[in-house]
Amino acid sequence: MTASTPPAPPFRDPRLPFPKRVDDLLSRLTLDEKTAFLHQFAPAVERLGVAAFRTGQEALHGVAWMGPATVFPQAVGLGATWNEDLVRRVGEAVSREARAMRARDERVGLNVWSPTVNLLRHPLWGRNEEGYSEDPKLTSAIATAYTRGLRGGHPTYWRTAPVLKHWLAHNNETDRDTSSASVRPRVLNEYDLRAFRETVEAGAVAGVMPAYNLVNGRPNHVSPYLGRHLRAWTRDDLLVCSDAGAPSNLVDSEHYFATHEEATAAALRAGVDSFTDHGTDSSKIVARVRGALERGLLTEDDVDAAVRRQLSVRFRLGEFDPGQDPHAVTTAEDVAAAFDTPEHRALAQEAAEQAVVLLKNDGVLPLAPDTRVAVVGLLADECKLDWYSGTLIHRSTPLEGLYERFGAERVSFAEGVDRVRLRTADGTFLHVLPSDGAPDRAAGAEGALDPALLAGRTDLPPLTTDATGTELALVDWGEGLLTLRAPDGRYLSVAEDGFVRASADQPGGWIVQETFRLEPHGDGHLLRHTGTGGHVRVAADGVKVAAPDASSDASPDASSAGDAPEVFELVVTERGEDAVARAAAQADVVVVVAGNDPHINGRETEDRTTLRLPAHQERLLRAARAANPATVLALTSAYPYAVDAQALPAVLWTAHGGQAAGTALARVLAGDVSPAGRLPQTWYADDADLPGLLDYDVIGSRQTYLYFEGTPLFPFGHGLSYASFAYADLSARAEAGTVSVSFTVTNTGDVTADEVAQLYVRAEAPSVPRPRRELLAHRRLTLAPGATADVSFDVPASALAFWDVAHDRWRLEPGPYALLVGASCEDVRLSATVTLDGEPAAPRPVRERGLEAVAFDEQSGTEIVDLTRTAGDAVTPVAGRTGELLYRGCDFGAGVTGVTVSVAGEGSVEIALDGGAAPVVLSPDAPAPGPYAYGELRAALAAEGVHDLRIRLRGSLRLAHVGFSG
Repeated sequence: MTASTPPAPPFRDPRLPFPKRVDDLLSRLTLDEKTAFLHQFAPAVERLGVAAFRTGQEALHGVAWMGPATVFPQAVGLGATWNEDLVRRVGEAVSREARAMRARDERVGLNVWSPTVNLLRHPLWGRNEEGYSEDPKLTSAIATAYTRGLRGGHPTYWRTAPVLKHWLAHNNETDRDTSSASVRPRVLNEYDLRAFRETVEAGAVAGVMPAYNLVNGRPNHVSPYLGRHLRAWTRDDLLVCSDAGAPSNLVDSEHYFATHEEATAAALRAGVDSFTDHGTDSSKIVARVRGALERGLLTEDDVDAAVRRQLSVRFRLGEFDPGQDPHAVTTAEDVAAAFDTPEHRALAQEAAEQAVVLLKNDGVLPLAPDTRVAVVGLLADECKLDWYSGTLIHRSTPLEGLYERFGAERVSFAEGVDRVRLRTADGTFLHVLPSDGAPDRAAGAEGALDPALLAGRTDLPPLTTDATGTELALVDWGEGLLTLRAPDGRYLSVAEDGFVRASADQPGGWIVQETFRLEPHGDGHLLRHTGTGGHVRVAADGVKVAAPDASSDASPDASSAGDAPEVFELVVTERGEDAVARAAAQADVVVVVAGNDPHINGRETEDRTTLRLPAHQERLLRAARAANPATVLALTSAYPYAVDAQALPAVLWTAHGGQAAGTALARVLAGDVSPAGRLPQTWYADDADLPGLLDYDVIGSRQTYLYFEGTPLFPFGHGLSYASFAYADLSARAEAGTVSVSFTVTNTGDVTADEVAQLYVRAEAPSVPRPRRELLAHRRLTLAPGATADVSFDVPASALAFWDVAHDRWRLEPGPYALLVGASCEDVRLSATVTLDGEPAAPRPVRERGLEAVAFDEQSGTEIVDLTRTAGDAVTPVAGRTGELLYRGCDFGAGVTGVTVSVAGEGSVEIALDGGAAPVVLSPDAPAPGPYAYGELRAALAAEGVHDLRIRLRGSLRLAHVGFSG
């Protein structure tokens, strides 16, 4: 430093602790500069040498949306590995590639929005692929491993800064920005909060993202739980980033606030620090914050709190210490050393292999080396990506994997698509002009499609008509949704100009432009394009889609209607099941690869409606099985299915496994790898086993393996092996606040294989409904034939506590607890019982404290709603029903003579003691002026001692609290 060089400001001094440096930088920023930081795209502050910064980079199972990257199995597949070490290494690889990609493209962010820790409560959730498990313990274990990998191992500087999604109780896409999850206190604490809490407390999380939905009537973006729970779990400055567009939803779709200034102020004060809204245009958010400041809805201290948390993350990422950052990637050699490496490719294959779950095997697997294999099905030659995937650098389909493993001469292929021509009213057929450079997928050729063939292109010729037409591959993906594909592999798609072209390598995009519906019309069909809603018509300049308003009303018979949709005759030239049956009959074993396309019927914005396979795929499966009983079903899907497993000798499942999916599946089928994936969620046998999609009460409606009392198709934790394992020598004891369990696992088979040993607990004499069994710990072991492993777990006794609604806190109940050791939640090999000291149940002190309405033990016909816009819960009847609430063990002491209820709205409250006299009925004289205008109603009520209390609610009132006097 020379005499003319000013000293560096304290925020540039790496010797100072981060909090002091953050404070120094914050003090140098003007209010306008700080306000600008509140948008996702924070501008540079050139006068201080502070660079621009944006929150948000998708990295769910690889760096997404930023071009070529290593693509690992979907998150639910990583959950199926039950292997924290593996998942940590995947996180490390993803973060290294993010750093390398950032070095060559500044659009790549280091604040990564991953992982998703929403619990897979309901298997019809469209985003099932994004979560790890229905169990909070397994979810938190896998999420913690992934975040540790994303963070990196340096004690000071983070490689990337992971943000957990989506806070809170978010498990439906249907009406996701307006629906409310009614979450009772026990479910909130024992289930939904738990996955977030244990991951945050592990110390590798930079923040969370609130979900679009509401919880208990209040949008998650103004959730009081952000302060009450999230930020109480750690001393770190956690960054809360809004979901895209959600700040505007507070007014526009949810109508929760009257103005955007009020909504923005409420979200900021609740704890949201970065607003993801209006894309890269920050002007609207900045204007709303300024308006809120001018109206006194916010103070500069509120802005400072949010900016401080943002800056804390930026300092941890090494932004202000380029010379100290151990994760910096600065040269081309560094990029090459961190990106798409042989190690990452091997890790992608390892992860894909470990994610395969063998659900059933009657001895047909593994396949002998000389087996003639027919691989058939709509996914047999596919390597599907999802909305959060990167671009494939390498790919492997099941067909390619089996070719590689068994030789092309021993493997036959039939995709099973229906081959059709579409005849127009004048007798001509739809025709696709040929294109050079794309492989013939119908023939099963290897190699990826030309990446230049992307939906949205307008330089390719549109479809026309001619006398012979083009034979198209038609696939019905269920719900009447279909794709059409040219012989060279190009999918029919619609660009912005409305013309239909064969221009997409795969269905995809936020709004999929490659799906259609055939709608019966007279003796033919109309073809509706789902992306635009318009019908396909034939015009002089090519085949195009009519505008939706014209398409909806135009009559195909009206000769004057220029936008009249075409009536097509569907001419089937080959049924898919015929091709499958031919291939199956000539093979020793048939492998039917079935499942979903992650962009169709079950994805972000769209829930599934059934557990069943699409009818087209069920037809293919039946055809294969009829032609060859040695039929193996390999399900490749983002979620569970209900299939007829009894009729099949073998069934496997894997999530979409990324770039190595086909190789991994082939190696498992051949026995090169013994499968050891385990189901991370219950597979139900029938739709009738499922609760309502919006019923979040896992306790009351007996959801997930924790409470489900039916017989599942396959249970949580299930997965078979090519080896067998013996469990023995169980020892269990409880002392000094710890439950210690040890046992041995021996490989009694003749191949090296992995086993996943699982420890569950069940309260044997609970005073409230408790899980049938609950996962406490697990370990994935690799054992050679004859080898034995000693397994031990030390679990804090507090892990066996439950949320006591009578006293609003955790309580460990004294008594016996069964410890269950085995290979799944239903495959218990060893058990022991320990007796724990705990806190006995105590009656509710209602004479002193009254009753919070939400602290019920049981309910029917009610839902929980917001007490006020900022905090608290109330209970209201479901529209059109009478609500029932039960509060057990209410202690009225020496006696009470009166009751007071705090209510808003109109209706009536009936209060009765167990076995007592007629209920006391209270009803407002007049409806309150708004949902939050609470008043008190009083009546006489005589009670002493301990009683159960029942409350019946009618009308549209909200019950907040019940008090007693006398």
